[in-house]
Amino acid sequence: MNKLSVAVVILNFNGKHYLEQFLPSVCSSAYQNLQIIVADNASTDDSIIFLKNNYPLISILQNSSNLGFAGGYNWALQKVNADIFVLLNSDVEVTANWIEPVISLFETDQNIAACQPKLLSYKQKHLFEYAGASGGWIDYLGYPFSRGRIFDCLEEDKGQHNSTEEVFWASGAALFIRAQCFKEVGGFDERFFAHQEEIDLCWRLKLKGYKIFVCPKSEVYHVGAGTLPRGGQKVFLNFRNNLWMLCKNLPWQEKIWKLPYRFTLDGISAWKGLLNGDVSFFSAIFFAHLSIIKLWLKGQLKPIDYRKSSLSLTCMLQQSVVYKHFVKGVSTFNDIFKK
Repeated sequence: MNKLSVAVVILNFNGKHYLEQFLPSVCSSAYQNLQIIVADNASTDDSIIFLKNNYPLISILQNSSNLGFAGGYNWALQKVNADIFVLLNSDVEVTANWIEPVISLFETDQNIAACQPKLLSYKQKHLFEYAGASGGWIDYLGYPFSRGRIFDCLEEDKGQHNSTEEVFWASGAALFIRAQCFKEVGGFDERFFAHQEEIDLCWRLKLKGYKIFVCPKSEVYHVGAGTLPRGGQKVFLNFRNNLWMLCKNLPWQEKIWKLPYRFTLDGISAWKGLLNGDVSFFSAIFFAHLSIIKLWLKGQLKPIDYRKSSLSLTCMLQQSVVYKHFVKGVSTFNDIFKK
């Protein structure tokens, strides 16, 4: 039997159709020391009935309310006993040997806290997937991007990002994390509800000296939501949570100039959207900024106790990916370092 125990935890909310489609691949995983758990976020469909009738060996955790991605996983993982947690989206198809390469990597270095497999698009399997591609980076202003995805530009997978290496953040769509590390930093920030909570988690882990990796020897296919309309709640959470993350994790000497800079860039993006007729996009960014200002005035944006300046963190681009992409026309990860 494999040494490290692994718990694959799938957070579900009204996702019976995804469970029907993708649970067979998860149950076909070859790793031996494995338990599979579905944590249900108060679904109103018949997900639970489906699981009980068709997968009696899968453990079910039932929440009484929908706590979102962050709160839902914090609640569920308190009830799970394993060395490695695997947070797996319900809309992910896995391959038979997707777990083994990542666990082997964990066994080589106790300082690796979290890791993700290579994420490819389920609908277009030759393309990287938006949610994390082959490992996440971030620029010095807090804009996330990935090896294989710059903003909305997805690269074709030609093996150019097949190296196992350190990254800044690992995707929450298929996140392997040591249970003790997850607990050490207090899990996800539940105030985020959803969007970018995994980046915040990885940032906090890195500030404590841990490493985040991608292991492309493991491949999964993600349906994802990167092509959904950009207005409304999704945009609000993305912009609010990203700024919230900067407020928490940046030291004061960086925060005093990076936050005003970010507000300016976000504002330009909002006004551009409005001029193009996208009122919901403009409104979402406006209310995201307003929310951050209110939290600041209430004293709820106190920074965490950090050990390192962000300037010393690996896989943080000390240039602007916004400038690289929208001004220089860079659309692939490797070209960021050439132009």
